[in-house]
Amino acid sequence: MGGAAALEKLVPVLLAFGGGVLLARRKVVPAEASKAFSDYAFLFAVPCYLFGNIYASDLAALFDRRAIGGYAAAAAVAVAAVAGAAVARGLREPRDVALRVMAGVQVNTAYFAVPVFITVFGTAAPIFPILLFQVCVLSLVVIALMELGRAGPAGGGAARRLSRAATASLATPLVLACNAGILLNLLSVRVPAVVLDGAAFVGDSASPVALFALGLHLGGAGLHLRGTTGEELALIGFKCLVFPLLTWAVCGPVFGVAGDWLAYLVLIAAMPTPQNLFIFAQRYDVGVDLSASVVIKTSLVSLVLLPLWLQTVAT
Repeated sequence: MGGAAALEKLVPVLLAFGGGVLLARRKVVPAEASKAFSDYAFLFAVPCYLFGNIYASDLAALFDRRAIGGYAAAAAVAVAAVAGAAVARGLREPRDVALRVMAGVQVNTAYFAVPVFITVFGTAAPIFPILLFQVCVLSLVVIALMELGRAGPAGGGAARRLSRAATASLATPLVLACNAGILLNLLSVRVPAVVLDGAAFVGDSASPVALFALGLHLGGAGLHLRGTTGEELALIGFKCLVFPLLTWAVCGPVFGVAGDWLAYLVLIAAMPTPQNLFIFAQRYDVGVDLSASVVIKTSLVSLVLLPLWLQTVAT
């Protein structure tokens, strides 16, 4: 895919995202409305899209063991690298380490990867197994570290909080939709066509609405480059450059992943830090300003680098 072709593929992405930024900056649509658009996409539209597409997919082709294993190995190396760097900088509080791990390794699937993949490839199916891995494994690691750092003298209290947090993570609409699609697919349960058509109708709105919401959020928050700290630059560079290259190195030469799947995994790794980082930071009262800055700046850097990654993985 040449540079011009990559840019053409990204025109709908830029239109939806840029429209949100412009309308928020001009105060035509209040930036606070981004939460309503985001909630619609996260709680309803994206789950509808995921359910319908997973139900209709070939699960044997969708859940490629080599590809998922390669991505998991790359993520494990990245987690160790970010955690090691944080400890080397003198950070000992588990919450501080967990926040930086999440910033450097987790990816924005619902609001960024799904709409980008739908626009570029016509499907977001390759994201499904990675989304489940991220929620069921990576998020649980982050939650465990966060709860460990918040634990009081009584270990039982920490254990209960960790159990509740893990249950809540696995009960999100995204995960429930994926699991429902997988279960009904495996059991060969016939879902009425009218239900699948309805899910497809709602799911088609997920991509533009999610990007528009992200644009509204970023347009209202603004961007202050002069205040970027060295640590922020390191996390942004790791997330947007190092992690995708690490994914390519581990999945390709080491695990032998090639072709479309290698391109999918590298692009997924190149997605920005998820907005959940800011939610976690607020919930556990750690690095709130750092998390907000990293979410905004990785989103913009990832958008700028997308044509480059598209051209690179297609060669």
